[in-house]
Amino acid sequence: MVTQRGRRDEAGSPGRPPRRSRRDTPDADNAPTAEIPAVPADGNGRTGDAPEAVRAKQIPEAAVARLAVYLRVLSGMSEQGATTVSSEELSQAAGVNSAKLRKDLSYLGSYGTRGVGYEVSVLVSQIERILGLTRQHKVAVVGIGNLGHALANYGGFPGRGFPVEALFDLDADLIGVPVGGLPVSHMDDIPRVCAERGISIGVIATPPTAAQSVCDRLVAGGVQCILNFAPVVLQVPAHIEVRKVDLAVELQILSFHVARRADDAAGNQGNSGLPGAGLPSENGKGGRNGSGPDGGREMVVRG
Repeated sequence: MVTQRGRRDEAGSPGRPPRRSRRDTPDADNAPTAEIPAVPADGNGRTGDAPEAVRAKQIPEAAVARLAVYLRVLSGMSEQGATTVSSEELSQAAGVNSAKLRKDLSYLGSYGTRGVGYEVSVLVSQIERILGLTRQHKVAVVGIGNLGHALANYGGFPGRGFPVEALFDLDADLIGVPVGGLPVSHMDDIPRVCAERGISIGVIATPPTAAQSVCDRLVAGGVQCILNFAPVVLQVPAHIEVRKVDLAVELQILSFHVARRADDAAGNQGNSGLPGAGLPSENGKGGRNGSGPDGGREMVVRG
């Protein structure tokens, strides 16, 4: 009940209902998952007061990354036969605190039942819709070196809705050769092949000198999102989404943490009488993991 600022709300006032105590007020865990309205695949359904498309735009990017981690964990639980999961169990498995997890899931309009938890199948369905996984996203890999070969042969992409449908390279010895069951095309054919096959995601695994040219070709072919492994910043139109994976930067970050822990251990030498002396300090709640959405340092960063 909302009261006007500066006026007392007395339970004994005539015509005024008694104020509800904090104990009587429902919290986020009291709304049962089963009562959440289903959202049709066309996106016109509503959960709460906002259409799903509107709610998706309101989700912070950091929360989106964590939702992908929750989906991975929940999918594993579902395969093992789990039907419900508590926020504490899911947060521990995902490497985040339970309050943050409940906040993330509230963006979906999903609330668990106290004493029961969340329905695994409902959460999986909701997260898949928000992440756009109700349909497949065709992928093209450009640059069939060691990394490109590994990506083309990785069997986990199709099962998660990301079938690799096109491969490209400049090496004449590779053109026409099947990699992962798919023949390699020439980079000059990127715009035509991507348009014909409806490629929506391009993966750049080329040397840095070729990355921008490849990016331009992918954009010309109608690709909407690019995952860039080349250590360069790509110039793209405003409507193109780019994610950058720089493994060297990630290793440098890990090197910093190794050096810091070594310094901490050296600084604790001679303090054996203190509890925990000589042990590296923990870098995360409940473990020695980093601060990424799955308990580790977040690998994918915006280019």
